[in-house]
Amino acid sequence: MKKTLANSFTARMGMAGAIASAMLFVIPAQAQDSRLSLADRVSRLEQQAQGQNQGTALVNQVQALQSQLQQMQGQIEELQHQLQEANDKNKAQASDFDSRLGHLESGAGAAGANAGNANPNVPPPAANVAPPVPPVAPQPAAAAKPAAAAAAAGKGAAATNATAQAAYDDAFKSLRAGDYVKSSRDFRNFIQQYPDSPLLPNAFYWLGESYYATSNYQVAMEAFQHLLTQFPQSEKVPDAMLKVGYSQIELKQVDAGKSTLKNVSAKYPGSKAAGLAQERLRRLQAQPAN
Repeated sequence: MKKTLANSFTARMGMAGAIASAMLFVIPAQAQDSRLSLADRVSRLEQQAQGQNQGTALVNQVQALQSQLQQMQGQIEELQHQLQEANDKNKAQASDFDSRLGHLESGAGAAGANAGNANPNVPPPAANVAPPVPPVAPQPAAAAKPAAAAAAAGKGAAATNATAQAAYDDAFKSLRAGDYVKSSRDFRNFIQQYPDSPLLPNAFYWLGESYYATSNYQVAMEAFQHLLTQFPQSEKVPDAMLKVGYSQIELKQVDAGKSTLKNVSAKYPGSKAAGLAQERLRRLQAQPAN
């Protein structure tokens, strides 16, 4: 009986040892599986983080491209505006030239017609119709002097206008050719020599453009402001006000420049200058704060 119990106890102890040995193998395997699962999870998280970083970088790149595109659009609109101004100026000059040429031609035609209507065969009036004019009172000659003076004054004004137009055209030609130093000098001379010319407001505007193109923003702003104060009815006022705002921004007077651009949009809505002012304001708002 004792032997049987001893055998049973030995058998049970053997089974317990076997189970313990098996557990020793199972537990490391589960731990290894847990470690592998944790590594997989970390790898997945790293991949997700990397994907998120790539997505953020892509968004930043898209935003940067959009900002560059807006800047390019603003520059294109400004160039189109300048080209349109140049075209309008050329059309105005051509129209003025045609008008002056038409006046000259019509004047020459009328003079020729009057000369042709004079008939040398018409007999002189009879002697008894009126008494002869006394030689001591040459009234017709005296009466002809004011008319001759007026004609001479008219010819002098026409010559002055032609000279002024030629000087203005020469300065504008230098501006279009990119010779801003010569154009600024020529426009200054024009302003000094022809202060009564109807082209004077435009001369001040293009003088400002000449200085603005060479980054001389302070002097450019002074020329534009002179146009605004002295010629408020000029068609160049919206463009001059726009360039005052541009000059203020370039001179780091950002708040004043923004205020000027807002005034352009408020006073001249729907104009090309107002559109450019709004575009510049949007670009300023898109810039990061320093």
